[in-house]
Amino acid sequence: MMNESLHKLDPEELKEEVVVMLKTIYDPEIPVNIYELGLIYDIEVSDEGKVDINMTLTAPGCPVAQSFPGDIESKVGTVSGVNKVHVELVWEPPWTKDMMDEAAQLQLGMF
Repeated sequence: MMNESLHKLDPEELKEEVVVMLKTIYDPEIPVNIYELGLIYDIEVSDEGKVDINMTLTAPGCPVAQSFPGDIESKVGTVSGVNKVHVELVWEPPWTKDMMDEAAQLQLGMF
């Protein structure tokens, strides 16, 4: 019988765990997590546990633009099964409030 701690997550399961972690990371200026804000554009997980994340910020001049991707890499890197993380900041398409999920819009009173 295989030991659970040695069980390797498949990429889809690992992606779900990464999303759970992303939902614990909050935008420094808006009290909503970065996933529900719609800042995460793409998450790719390889069979080897490499995670590539394309994300944006609410504004290109955001004061955390230099440090935030590294913070996210560090936190996602703590997810069991993740071996390497790369966060790429992208500016296309530009983020708009329409990219927030319904929960985030409700939380911010945008309905």
